[in-house]
Amino acid sequence: MYENEQIISFDTLDDVKEFVNAASKCDFEIDLKYNRNLIDAKSILGVMAIGLSHNVTVCYGGYNKSFKNTVQKLAIA
Repeated sequence: MYENEQIISFDTLDDVKEFVNAASKCDFEIDLKYNRNLIDAKSILGVMAIGLSHNVTVCYGGYNKSFKNTVQKLAIA
């Protein structure tokens, strides 16, 4: 279903805003997996509901250079 998966973490609200802003500019689907929940990564309320300092998996099936750079910045490993 998804071509790419990466574990990321949000340390600040600015990280969340930057991530959602970058995701919103993409024309492909982006989701976050947290526990057993699947959250739309383009929803600021959905992403903020996860909270800070939790490891989540971002799943996406397209390519956007700006989005990829944001994901790499937030990557755990």
